[in-house]
Amino acid sequence: MSDRSLAYLSQIPIERVQGLAGRRGAALRKAGVSNVAELLLHAPRRYIDRSQTVAAAEVPLGQDVTLVAQVESVAIRRPRRNLSIVEARLTDGTATIQAVWFNQPFRQRQLQAGAEVAVSGKVERFRGKLQMKSPAVDLLAGSGESLVTGRIVPIHPGVGEASPGYLRRAVHNALGRSRPLADPLPEALRDRHHLIPRDRAIGDIHFPESMEQVPPAHRRLVFDELFRLELALALHQHRRRMESTGIRHDLDGTLVDEFLAHLPYRLTGAQERVIGEIRADLAGADPMHRLLQGEVGSGKTVVAVATLLTAVQGGYQGAVMAPTEVLAEQHYLNIVDLLVSAGLAASRQGQLGMSSLFDSAEPDRPSRSVTVALLTSSNAEVSAREGVTREHLLKMVAAGEVDLVIGTHALIQEGVHFQRLGAAVVDEQHRFGVHQRVRLKEKADGYDPDLLIMTATPIPRTLAMTLYGDLDVSMLDEMPPGRPPVVTRMVSASDLSSVYRLIRREAAAGRQTFVVCPLVEDSPKVEAASATAEYERLQGVFPDLRLGLIHGQLRPAQKEEVMTSFRRGELDVLVATTVIEVGIDIPNATVMVIEDADRFGLSQLHQLRGRVGRGPDPATCVLVADPSTEEGEARLAAMVSTSDGFRLAEEDLRLRGQGTVFGARQSGVADLKLADLLRDVDLLIAARREAFALVGEDPTLAGQPDLLDETRALLGEAVDWLFIS
Repeated sequence: MSDRSLAYLSQIPIERVQGLAGRRGAALRKAGVSNVAELLLHAPRRYIDRSQTVAAAEVPLGQDVTLVAQVESVAIRRPRRNLSIVEARLTDGTATIQAVWFNQPFRQRQLQAGAEVAVSGKVERFRGKLQMKSPAVDLLAGSGESLVTGRIVPIHPGVGEASPGYLRRAVHNALGRSRPLADPLPEALRDRHHLIPRDRAIGDIHFPESMEQVPPAHRRLVFDELFRLELALALHQHRRRMESTGIRHDLDGTLVDEFLAHLPYRLTGAQERVIGEIRADLAGADPMHRLLQGEVGSGKTVVAVATLLTAVQGGYQGAVMAPTEVLAEQHYLNIVDLLVSAGLAASRQGQLGMSSLFDSAEPDRPSRSVTVALLTSSNAEVSAREGVTREHLLKMVAAGEVDLVIGTHALIQEGVHFQRLGAAVVDEQHRFGVHQRVRLKEKADGYDPDLLIMTATPIPRTLAMTLYGDLDVSMLDEMPPGRPPVVTRMVSASDLSSVYRLIRREAAAGRQTFVVCPLVEDSPKVEAASATAEYERLQGVFPDLRLGLIHGQLRPAQKEEVMTSFRRGELDVLVATTVIEVGIDIPNATVMVIEDADRFGLSQLHQLRGRVGRGPDPATCVLVADPSTEEGEARLAAMVSTSDGFRLAEEDLRLRGQGTVFGARQSGVADLKLADLLRDVDLLIAARREAFALVGEDPTLAGQPDLLDETRALLGEAVDWLFIS
């Protein structure tokens, strides 16, 4: 490992950089910059060209400009209790400008007399003087620092005590001790994609001599980010294929054919195509690792059952892992009902727990019937009530006496053992991480079960290439015929009379309504409707209707009791939190009311909307909101304008940013700091092609040890599972 490589520099703590000891280093470490390599990749968010800034005496009025000036004085006054005004006098030697900030008292501490600052905003005349109202501020440095005079000045994202000025000097110091930086990319690869050397890229991204140097530097570092991710995925895929022992499943059994033949409807063309793709995987010796994307209501459950029954008819077990207990319970009910209608299982005992076996002597029944069990962290009391203790259920699973086990993450916990796990379905994979897939696979002893990953959350192509780049992908891009689109409209919270009329009209026709709130209980910190408070309020609005309440803090038996009442049509209105976001199938529900809709993300709003319109009747989704931000307005406008989940997913990615790739939850911006999956799609495709080709030629990267070291060093614990024997 070269001492000029990023892998080596990743071993040097951030506190060893001059100027970043103590509180500054601690703040950076907390923000994810913990070593010298991460500091060098902490790119500036913008630049100030000192040769291009406008002199105060020549500033055009009413236009956005950037001025570099020195603070002459700063003061704060409080004309009334709820108003503070900070006024700073700034000069650049040509003129003086007054900068004013309202209710930003921290500006008095930020702006010290003598400090050099860059202020950005519009200059106006106020009482004959030049004034900037609430300008953006960047602290440059004290007077005389060479890094901010007569050159392009980088403005790095400040973190806590580590201001842009401190970071600028720290990066300059770190670069001086690290260069020339080693470049692990093969020269031929760099030439193919016109990438500048890494040492030049990192130098130019921080301290360019001209603004023309920034785009090539940024492009190279974006490619590096994407290439590392795709290299990790390529290594994972190759290792999985080389080390996996798969199952050649029996395609000649009768269970799948009987199941499909007894469905009360015809499969769509997309379902037939996807089942064919899955059957081809199951017949092969390599374990299946396939992602199934499909809109809400596109028929993923039928495809999943056909997959699981292929394993069962060959003497193996199947498993379904869902992210929540409500969704696991819904899958259990739906799958048992599908099997019962096909004559492949008896009615379930009670409501939850385990379906009973057929008497093999019963006429007109198949000799092979299917048993289905529900296993979550909280269903012990339910199983016990129905005559099957949790311990007994676990023993039956381990003995192979249960064909299909449906549950939550409880399936991958210690104490759960399968006799012959042959196929597993993971639903709503975005709620899980790659390492959880690995743990589920480890439940099979001596071989690898086939894995089908399902999601009703549309994933943009670029995000799928990073989140699921090691998987084959199938698409259910066709909806069952006769399903009308859901009409979506937005109303103000102060104008709910039309919504109440809609709910009453649908209830009079025998149809049902969801009312979704973002919180379970009232919170003094968050101004949002709570499910409990809304339930009580709506009881007063609709004293003649039957209302129910469900949220995640109810016990499993309580949740199931409420959902069963709603399924049976014994409730007109169900007030809920987002526990009903995915998997709830109530064909009679035709109205979805989402309170404080601007507090939800687009993908979540789309999922909630998918809970209605699942039957033959027209359905409506009402977004109740008074958005206070442009982003909130944009999300709701997108929801009203389209029901295309993939268009919404692209917009959600644009508005909210990409998340971590290997983590358990895709939120925040951990893996990708410079790359933008929408803007940089061409680089992503190129990086993926090069990474998979390189691993195809050199599966262990024996000829590229620096690349292997860097991938592990910069992605850290998130990809440790790649390197575990």
